[in-house]
Amino acid sequence: MPSKPQPIFPSEQKILVNLGERIRLARLRRGLSAETVAERSSISRMTLHRAEKRLPAVALGTYFRIMVALQLQDDFNLLAKDDVLGRRLQDIALSKTRRHEGQSN
Repeated sequence: MPSKPQPIFPSEQKILVNLGERIRLARLRRGLSAETVAERSSISRMTLHRAEKRLPAVALGTYFRIMVALQLQDDFNLLAKDDVLGRRLQDIALSKTRRHEGQSN
């Protein structure tokens, strides 16, 4: 049974639409047809169209294959590269632990 699609908030949708547009522009700048990129990505032309329109059903792995076909795979390493919030939370937890250890000595 297919899972129920998760709701996407407007701010999130805007980010996803921008991703699809950047992929489309990268394809066009390279002078590649949708058929060529779809074939190189081992996906259908319709799936590529969905990715470029950023429909929620497109899997992350599909985006990766498209980016490889466009020679943009290194950009994938930039996803969640610098987790500023996570590092701050980690630092707060560490400082609390150190204070607690200092009090027990």
